[in-house]
Amino acid sequence: MEQDHSASKKMRVDDAADAVMTEVPAPATATATATASSMNQQLFWSQWQLLDSILPTGGFAHSYGLEAAMQSRVVNNPEDLRLFLVQAMENVGSLLLPFVYCASKSPDAATWVKLDQLLEATLTNEVGRKASTSQGSALLRVATSVFTEIQLLQDLRKTFFGSTSVSFHHAPIFGLICGLVGFDSETTQRAYMFVTMRDVISAATRLNLIGPLAASVLQHQVAPDAERMVQKWRDRDVSEASQTAPLLDALQGCHAYMFSRLFCS
Repeated sequence: MEQDHSASKKMRVDDAADAVMTEVPAPATATATATASSMNQQLFWSQWQLLDSILPTGGFAHSYGLEAAMQSRVVNNPEDLRLFLVQAMENVGSLLLPFVYCASKSPDAATWVKLDQLLEATLTNEVGRKASTSQGSALLRVATSVFTEIQLLQDLRKTFFGSTSVSFHHAPIFGLICGLVGFDSETTQRAYMFVTMRDVISAATRLNLIGPLAASVLQHQVAPDAERMVQKWRDRDVSEASQTAPLLDALQGCHAYMFSRLFCS
């Protein structure tokens, strides 16, 4: 009897221990790690989507002054195109990358409004200014439709669309969206440089300056130049923004006076 009682008691103790073990929750660190991993995976998809050429932001309606440069005989062949592209990236790095950086570092409405108004006052090229606002407003419309979980984007659209207090310039909008989605500032600036390179090369293809295969080769060849521009101009305050290629700016300004044109700018 004593042996049976001891065995029964031991079974009850073992059952209680099993129950306790089954009720122990998963470690908090494991849950946090899984959540962080899921967020990082989602970030990759968001990053690729923002850089996808299928995103309807209107970027392919603009040539960054390339069409005017061709009609002015400044760009006549693929070698001229490469030089034009490098100078365009340099200009974007010196003038617009500071706005992208500051907007991504502080992705809030007040900072964005200040940056947008400052860029509106900075751009003296009417054609370039209109191209910037056109692409920026289109990007915000797309972002509010795609990233519905980001409340600030919804609030910006409701508050400022139709308002004359902001112009929706592309660089601050791009930096703001990347910051809200979760990109780090370096990735954001590199992404903006990539978009510039992609759009200029795409315009060159449609202007029959180079073919699709040559365009892909060119993009690969100038990638080191694009990275050099990012490293040269990254993480700068808007007070350091400057124009480094005034000739390109002047050529883009001539776009509106061309008799026939394929692009908006």
